[in-house]
Amino acid sequence: MTIQKLLIANRGEIAVRIIRAARELGIATVQVYSKADKDSLAVRLADESIEIGPPQASKSYLNQATILAAARTTGADAIHPGYGFLAENAEFAAAVEAAGLIFVGPTAQSIRLMGDKVAAREAAAAAGVPTVPGSAGRLDSADAAFALVEKTGFPVMIKAAAGGGGRGIRIARSAEEFHHLMPQAQAEALAAFGDGGLYVEKLIEGARHIEVQILGDGRDVIHCFERECSLQRRRQKVWEEAPSPSLAPAVRDRLCSSAVALARAVDYRGAGTLEYLYDDRSHEFYFLEMNTRIQVEHPVTEMVTGIDLVCEMIRIAGGEPLRIRQDQVRVRGHSIEVRINAEDPAKGFLPSPGTISALSVPAGEGVRFDSMLYQGYTVPPFYDSLLGKLIVHDKDRPSAIRRLQRALAELSVEGLATTKTLHQALARDPDVQAARFHTAWLEPWLETHAASLGTVAPSPTAKVAQ
Repeated sequence: MTIQKLLIANRGEIAVRIIRAARELGIATVQVYSKADKDSLAVRLADESIEIGPPQASKSYLNQATILAAARTTGADAIHPGYGFLAENAEFAAAVEAAGLIFVGPTAQSIRLMGDKVAAREAAAAAGVPTVPGSAGRLDSADAAFALVEKTGFPVMIKAAAGGGGRGIRIARSAEEFHHLMPQAQAEALAAFGDGGLYVEKLIEGARHIEVQILGDGRDVIHCFERECSLQRRRQKVWEEAPSPSLAPAVRDRLCSSAVALARAVDYRGAGTLEYLYDDRSHEFYFLEMNTRIQVEHPVTEMVTGIDLVCEMIRIAGGEPLRIRQDQVRVRGHSIEVRINAEDPAKGFLPSPGTISALSVPAGEGVRFDSMLYQGYTVPPFYDSLLGKLIVHDKDRPSAIRRLQRALAELSVEGLATTKTLHQALARDPDVQAARFHTAWLEPWLETHAASLGTVAPSPTAKVAQ
């Protein structure tokens, strides 16, 4: 079934990204919006728009009934959930299909299976994919959890079985800490996801965060190689790149093959990402979880492979088989993405909503800026602070870092504080330039560099490690 009119059940830069992809495919678009987003760029760009409620996400972007009603009212025959909000909600995916509409994403069954971290670990183990040592299933009691920890040893991570985004996670380095943190993690998981189920896994210290992009049509699956996302603050990604600078070719082959094996095992349809921890000392990798949606950092994969992931997932949802064979996927050069958030890095990343009084966007070869911004736009305070993503591509990693430095110097977003200065400092840092980092590297770095992040960085003429 070919999609004729696509409703975007999201907002911000990902809504803009989906509208542009749909337009290139000749598909009409409908943008839903809350009262706070009536002047958004996505509303301006879409063929149609429809209000779905007040600023609170629970009463607008998370209101399934209202979104389905909007699709019926506008005559949309498909819904794209973007990322966040309802993107990984199995009940919503099922409701969309029950209403006779196309859900641009995997089946509800796949979302349900891979969205539960315990079930996903079990599926990974069954597919022969390595997992971090830990609980084989859900742990609903502290006694059962501690009995397991006594076998695995400390340190361990206590994690929510449902949800993501780093919520519900606690690190225990002793029995005393474990007994103190277990009920905290359970309460946070219950509050955030409505599910207090937990699991426990061994903490792999100094590990890198590597993820593999896959595309499937429900019958066949290919990978589009990997991304490195190790630079994180509070388990939120800050800087992403492709390919990973830390993987040897043989490890890359094993990692990507394992991702394809797992996605095939669950008959995956659409775009998805399998996340891993990688120990570059032992060269071992461990499956973490699967994100059954498009990722914020998908552009770096697009830049190095030339594959438009959003267009492909729309085509697949419309009933087309995979158009790309695995042997046609090649990596060319290196790409880096940095997230430009409305936050002040010099003040503990304090949120900084406001009006864009002036905007200058970088351009030139190998530079892309995916954003929701325009001059005069007022960034609302109700949602995620992501304003846009600055993506660069060049022949190799040192060249890409130099191009990033140049693009950051050209980027100007006036009227509010942004994380631009953070990325300028990271791009100059010798450890970042040499790719000497891991998932716990950034937070100690921030403690020693925070005071300098409120100043405008000098012109990007500093040498980058070759």
